[in-house]
Amino acid sequence: MTEPKLFHEDSKPDETTKKNIIDFLFHHLEQYGDSWEDIKKAVDYSLKEYHSFGGFLLVSYEGEDISGVVVVNQTGMSGYIPENILVYIATHNEMRGKGIGKYLMKKAIENAKGDIALHVEPDNPARFLYEKVGFTSKYMEMRFKQPAG
Repeated sequence: MTEPKLFHEDSKPDETTKKNIIDFLFHHLEQYGDSWEDIKKAVDYSLKEYHSFGGFLLVSYEGEDISGVVVVNQTGMSGYIPENILVYIATHNEMRGKGIGKYLMKKAIENAKGDIALHVEPDNPARFLYEKVGFTSKYMEMRFKQPAG
């Protein structure tokens, strides 16, 4: 596999490439994804398009086509919670099972400064990939959503 392209605040993709990355994630995250707008927010956060702690994107290609994407955002909370959160990882739905996801996970671990957390739904088959590369379950996540209004 060729080395994935690394994007961060000092090496940002052009607007067309950024849109293609967001479109890729929106399409290939399938039922485990978010709205296009929320994906864009996470990508913008990693690139420090607004006030944030930043992070990075890794994008792998098969020829001219995107084969996988990882979005990692820095938490700014070193020593309290992991310094990074892996927000998204997706491989092209026609290229799964070729090791792209595992390769991108390893590259994300290499590029992250500090520990990494991620959230995964229990029925997401990617959970097994995360466990293979060393992620463990530490907590059950609970959330409270403020009522509207």
